[in-house]
Amino acid sequence: MTNARILIVEDNAIIARYLGSMLSRANYEVVGIVPSGEEAIEKAIETHPDLVLMDITLEGKMDGIEAAEHIYARFNIPIIYITSLEDSSTIRRIKASQAFGYISKPTKDTELLTAIEMALHRLKTGTNC
Repeated sequence: MTNARILIVEDNAIIARYLGSMLSRANYEVVGIVPSGEEAIEKAIETHPDLVLMDITLEGKMDGIEAAEHIYARFNIPIIYITSLEDSSTIRRIKASQAFGYISKPTKDTELLTAIEMALHRLKTGTNC
């Protein structure tokens, strides 16, 4: 699915800009880049993206997992986490949040683009594998 609309939730401005540029080059439409969970929910309401790339450690009171749970529950928008957190507690929370993918930072562009394509395919076909 090309031209899918993607929301980036990342509090590191350099990483966020890089992701936005990379996704644009890959023919995705970046509907917004926000640094907090609260802003992610607002932007999802405003733009109805096809997919959200979500960091876990964010600005504000809400972390990425909590924001993702709100977004997925309300809009059924797939979430792919991009994070450097890999502790067992975080992994358990990610699994419970019904994420469509998890990529460790730093990531390779090809890994991220493949994860995005798989998540969009799962959404389109209604599969959970």
